[in-house]
Amino acid sequence: MKKTVILLLVVVVAAACAREPKFTLTGTIDGAGNETVILQKRIPGGYQVIDSATIENGTFKIEGVVDYPQMVNLGIRGKRGGLSFYIENSDITVHGHADSLYMGSVSGSATQAEYDSYKALLDETNAEMTKIYDSYRKARMDGNEELAASLEKEIEAIDAKQTNIKKEFLANNPSSFVAPAVLSELAYYLEVDEMEGILNKFDTTLNKVQTVITLKDRLVQLKAVAVGQKAPDFTLNDPDGNPISLSSKIGGDTKLLLLDFWAAWCGPCRQENPNVVKVWAEYNKKGFDVFGVSLDRSKEDWLKAIQDDKLTWTHVSDLKYWDCAPAKQYAVNAIPANFLIDANGIIVGHNLRGDALAEKVKEILDTK
Repeated sequence: MKKTVILLLVVVVAAACAREPKFTLTGTIDGAGNETVILQKRIPGGYQVIDSATIENGTFKIEGVVDYPQMVNLGIRGKRGGLSFYIENSDITVHGHADSLYMGSVSGSATQAEYDSYKALLDETNAEMTKIYDSYRKARMDGNEELAASLEKEIEAIDAKQTNIKKEFLANNPSSFVAPAVLSELAYYLEVDEMEGILNKFDTTLNKVQTVITLKDRLVQLKAVAVGQKAPDFTLNDPDGNPISLSSKIGGDTKLLLLDFWAAWCGPCRQENPNVVKVWAEYNKKGFDVFGVSLDRSKEDWLKAIQDDKLTWTHVSDLKYWDCAPAKQYAVNAIPANFLIDANGIIVGHNLRGDALAEKVKEILDTK
């Protein structure tokens, strides 16, 4: 009897081991020699290698385990680019060409299939955006400001449409391992309460996802610089090396101050600058001013952009790129980013761009 029980236990343990979750990644890479494929995932500050394998006769195989479905990148050592996809503990097959692996195909990952379906929801608006943006760039290059302004409103409308598509996906898929990536795309546009509400509706199975952990940490930072909070003070040098504090620009004749994070190398920032210039010109005498914080690394580029874009307000920078201390203090992880601050140092607006900035400034100053 004892032997029978022991035998049954061995069989049960063996069966359990056989069922341990793992992924088997099999690939066919056309045009490849005996090169090495590298499977890696993004981590804060860069990438972490998960595994690698040698391509033999155009094929390779990698086995392993992941804690949860997550985005990875499969690349060939020595070649730029790679194929990004969601890996999970299942049998996954990839196929591509060595010279264009980023265009490869993936099958066997249910999460990747879900991600593909999500991206398909944006195909129509992405096509619209590309077409209009090309026309917008041409209008700007031709100096046709009237057409550019009209096209900019169309771009904003498409942006709003895409934002709604993403919000609807999040509402309908709170347990999807794709959801954290979608929320990360949206995070720049969301106020604190809305982002917190979405995170609170996520299924608890997503709590171990690094993106969710990062977003929750960011939420704590955002609460400190949310609308209604006192703007944290800081001091940076202007182009002449003079230290200037944020608090020194608040109050007095300045009834509203736009704290503007930007950089010469940032295309969207440069595109937004004319809007800020326009609002400054219209409302400066009524008490509106701008305090520009640059995330540049080159003083020469910084000063040239100030001159080229006719940014006549106060500018400061530590020329430390994304290590800019005030940018970290204000939880800025994308630019342009701005905070509208009233005469009492209270944040009354956040990330106001285009017509939204002018409307908010008009709303506040016209009531004073």
